[in-house]
Amino acid sequence: MACGGFACSKYSLAILNVLYLIVAIVLISLAGYAKAVAIVSSVPIVGVQYMLILFLLFLIQFAIACACLASNTSQQQTMFEMGWRKSSNDTRNDVQRNFQCCGFKDQTKLINDPLGYPSCGGLDCCKDSNDACCIKDAETNSTLREKGTCPCKQTCLNVVGPVMSKWVKISGGVGLFFSFTEIIGVWLAVRFRNQKDPRANPSAFL
Repeated sequence: MACGGFACSKYSLAILNVLYLIVAIVLISLAGYAKAVAIVSSVPIVGVQYMLILFLLFLIQFAIACACLASNTSQQQTMFEMGWRKSSNDTRNDVQRNFQCCGFKDQTKLINDPLGYPSCGGLDCCKDSNDACCIKDAETNSTLREKGTCPCKQTCLNVVGPVMSKWVKISGGVGLFFSFTEIIGVWLAVRFRNQKDPRANPSAFL
């Protein structure tokens, strides 16, 4: 049966809303914010407000998706550097441990430097090593850091950069795809708003 009636438009909007809900839950879970789950009701939302909100979401999501896809390696590295500058030493230590990298870019930086790093003693490359980047005594000692050596050859910029680039492109592609589904939602909302409910008074026009 062709999708041209009131019921078809109604159920298409409902399916689209459920799809957005599923995508939102997945994105929230992946981002690590699933500790607070909102309760979503199934009340159908129609009308001008719905169309405007959906269109605004399309514009925002489309712009962000295009920005992700258009970003180059240099811009992504700049974003990573900004994040590193604002991160605590605990966060930097977590990055080093999870990616098995040592330091952001320059391994001579001290721990209190905006681009500095905590000691890499917990990494496999620093196992049983007393080199400058592996011991806590060198975290605030510029002489040890600058003149010492480091057995860890991979900096976090070299390791995390390609991973970040990959996921930025994937996020942009997914965002671009779902931004166009919102245009379908606007079209369905416009059609649904101007159709008669067959169960209502025949003389009424919704």
